[in-house]
Amino acid sequence: QVQLVESGGGLVQAGASLRLSCAASRRTFSNYGMGWFRQAPGKEREFVAVISKNGGITDYADSVKGRFTISRDNAKNTVYLQMNSLKPEDAAVYYCAADRSVYLRRRIRDYDYWGQGTQVTVSS
Repeated sequence: QVQLVESGGGLVQAGASLRLSCAASRRTFSNYGMGWFRQAPGKEREFVAVISKNGGITDYADSVKGRFTISRDNAKNTVYLQMNSLKPEDAAVYYCAADRSVYLRRRIRDYDYWGQGTQVTVSS
C-alpha cells in the first residue's frame, strides 16, 4: 500500500507558473512509475504526464507538452509537476498516481494508488 499526498495547488493568473508536489509514504517509492492526471468539473479524468521509476523517461499529453515538466526525487519520495504558461483550460483537480509496472503507461486503470488531489485554478 502506498499513500500519496499532493500539494502546491492554488489560484494563479493565466501565464503564471505553479509547481505541484506529490509525497509518497513508502521507501519503495522508486519501485513505481508516477503519473499526474487531472479532472475539471463535468469532465472525465485525463492523463497529464508520467515518469519512469528512475526518472529517465517521461511522456506528456499533447495539451501540456512544452509547458509542463514532470520530475522526481526518489531520495525525497516525491514527484513534481512544474506547470508553466498556465491557461484557463488547465484548471482542474490534479491527482498523482503510482503504477507498479516496468512500463510507462497512460491509462487510468493501470494505476494502483491515487492521491486525494490538489486544486489548480487559473484566472484569465
